[in-house]
Amino acid sequence: MNIFSKLGWFFKQEKKRYIIGISFLALTSIANLVPPRILGLMADQLDKGSISWGEYGALILAVIAAAIVLYLLRYFWRKQIWGGAAELERQMRSRLFKHFMIMDKTFYQRHRTGDLMAHATNDINSIQNVAGDGVLTLVDSLVTGGTTMIAMIIFTDFRLTIIALLPLPFLALGAWKLGDKLHYSFDKSQAAFSRLNNKTQESVSGIKVLKAFGESEQDSAAFNKMVDDTIQINKKVFKWDSMFDPLGTLIIGATYVITIIYGGLLVSNHTLSVGQLVSFIAYISNMVWPMFAIGYLFNILERGSASYDRVERLLYEKPQITDENADQSLNATDIQGDLKYEIKSFAYPDEKEIPVLRNINFTLKPGQTLGLVGKVGSGKTTIIELLLREFDQYQGQITLGGHDIRNIPLKLLLSEISYVPQNNFLFSTSIEKNIAFSDENVEKDKIESAAQKSDLHDDILQMPNGYKTLVGENGVSLSGGQKQRLSIARALLKESPILILDDALSAVDAKTETSILDSLKSERKGKKTLIAAHRLTSVMDADLILVLKEGKIVERGKHADLLAQNGWYAEMWRKQELQAKVGEVNGQ
Repeated sequence: MNIFSKLGWFFKQEKKRYIIGISFLALTSIANLVPPRILGLMADQLDKGSISWGEYGALILAVIAAAIVLYLLRYFWRKQIWGGAAELERQMRSRLFKHFMIMDKTFYQRHRTGDLMAHATNDINSIQNVAGDGVLTLVDSLVTGGTTMIAMIIFTDFRLTIIALLPLPFLALGAWKLGDKLHYSFDKSQAAFSRLNNKTQESVSGIKVLKAFGESEQDSAAFNKMVDDTIQINKKVFKWDSMFDPLGTLIIGATYVITIIYGGLLVSNHTLSVGQLVSFIAYISNMVWPMFAIGYLFNILERGSASYDRVERLLYEKPQITDENADQSLNATDIQGDLKYEIKSFAYPDEKEIPVLRNINFTLKPGQTLGLVGKVGSGKTTIIELLLREFDQYQGQITLGGHDIRNIPLKLLLSEISYVPQNNFLFSTSIEKNIAFSDENVEKDKIESAAQKSDLHDDILQMPNGYKTLVGENGVSLSGGQKQRLSIARALLKESPILILDDALSAVDAKTETSILDSLKSERKGKKTLIAAHRLTSVMDADLILVLKEGKIVERGKHADLLAQNGWYAEMWRKQELQAKVGEVNGQ
C-alpha cells in the first residue's frame, strides 16, 4: 500500500478529480445493492403467491431504473478516475523524458538504451495502473464489501452474515504474504525485461555487422537463451500471482457452503424467509468481486511499487554538468572572442588515476581554423568533448571571450557551436528536415545552400523525391559519405560562431573533401573552426595544427612548419601522399 504514499504528490494535485470519481464510484457500489433487494422482495411475494401483475411490473421497472442509474454513475467515475490515470502517465513520461534530455554523457555510459526504454514503457504503464485500476479496485472493493455486509445485516440476519464471512481474514492474510513475494519477483522480472530490451535494440541496430560476420545464428541463440532466462524469472511472478485466484475461490466456496448450511437451517426454523435467503446469496455474489479484488489489488500495487522505485532511482540521479555556477547575465555578444585552452590535466570520471590530456594550451581567434591530428586515442575527440562540456572535472580552464565555459549557461554555450561528430546521427525523416533540424521554419533556399556547401545538393536532386526523400532509421538509405555530408550541411545551416568537425570527412573522396573545405574557407570568415582528422589534407590549410600523442601536444604549427620539423606529421604526410598517388595509378 505504500505506493499510494509514494504517489501522494499526484493525488494531492488531482484531489478534486479523485474526490468526484470516488464519490461516483461509491454511489455505484451502493446502487448495486438495489437489484438483490428487489429480487428478495420478488421471491417473498412469489413464495406467498400474492404478487399482482402491477407489483411485478413495478419491480421490473425498478430493476431497469437501477440499471440506468448504474450506467450513468459508471460513466462519470470512469471519466474521472481513468482520466486521472492518463494524466499521471502523461506527467511521468514527460518528467522521465525531460530527465533524459538533461542528463550528461556519464549517465548514458551507465544505462543502456534498451533499459531506459523499458523504464519509459513497461514501468510507466505499471505506475499508471495504480492511479487507475489500483484506485478503482481499492475503493470499489472496500465500499462494495462494506455496504454489502451492512445490507446483509439489515435486510437478512446479522448472525448469518458474521458466520458466512468468517473465512475473509484468511484471504487478507494470504494476500499480504503473497504480496511481499510478488513485489520481489516482479522487480526481478522488470530487470530481466530491460536486459531483453537491451539485447533486442543492440541486435537490430547492429544487424548489418551480424550479417556481414555471419553471426546471425549465434546471436539468435544468445537471444533465445536470454528469452528462456526471462521466462524462468517470469514464472516466479506467475507462480505467486496464480495463487491469488485459487485462494479467493476457496474462500468464496467456503462462504457459500456456510450460507447454504446455516441459512437453510434458519429458513427451516422460520428465522429467515426464502426471499431473505435469496437476497443473501445474491449479496454474496456481490462479495465475490471484493474478495478477488484483494489479490488483484496486491498485484497492481506491488507491480506499481516496484516500477515506481525503478523510475525514481533514475530520476534521483543528477547530472554532473549543471548551470549551478553559470553567470545568467551573459549573452552571445559576451562570448564572441578568443577560444583559449589552458588544460593542465584531465582524466575520465571512472579512470581518475589515468590522465588522458596533459598540458593542452592553445588560442583560437575568430576567423581561424584549428587542426587536431594524431593516432587513434591520442586525445583529439576528448579536447572537443571538453568544449561541449560533456565533462567539467579538469584542472585548468577553457575560456571563450575571456569567460570560463563552466560559467557560461550551457544552453547559451551550445547555441554558439555547430558539431559534426564521428558517428553521424540522422533522424528518421526527410533529408530536408534533417538539414533544417536547428530551425524547422528556415527557407528552402537556405537548406539548398547548406547542401551545396557540403557538396550534397547534386546527390539529392538525383533521388526520387529530392529533398523530401526519407532517409530511414539513422540514415540507413544513404551511403556513409552522404550521411557525413548531410550532417555537415545541418551544421552549416546553423551558422554558429564555432564549427567542430570531428573526423567528419573520413567517408568522402579527395575531390569532395577539397570542394567542402573550399566552401568552408569562404563560409567561415570571422568564425572559429576546429577540425579533428586522420587524413592530413583535411587540416593542411589550418592556421594552427596540433599533433597529439597520448594526450599531449608533441608538435604544433602550420602545415609548412610541421613538414620542416620532420616529425610525426611530416612522416604521416609522406605516407598519405604516397597512398594517394598509388590510388591514382590503380584508378587509371
